[in-house]
Amino acid sequence: MPDPSRLRDSTQIVLPCDALDPVRADVEAEFTVTVFHESDAECRIIGSPVEIKEVSNYLTRHGVTLP
Repeated sequence: MPDPSRLRDSTQIVLPCDALDPVRADVEAEFTVTVFHESDAECRIIGSPVEIKEVSNYLTRHGVTLP
């Protein structure tokens, strides 16, 4: 049986909302993901493992540092 934390890591990205704000509209328009505000400072991007990998690559190309 797969490790739940590993599955969770492959289906979400958690990062500061300030880092996501400049590209959030593009991410939501280009990828099939959902963006949640966990708190005033933290956002969670949730999607399939394939989408999360693509979003991660997109964010990296646009200068967003992932934790």
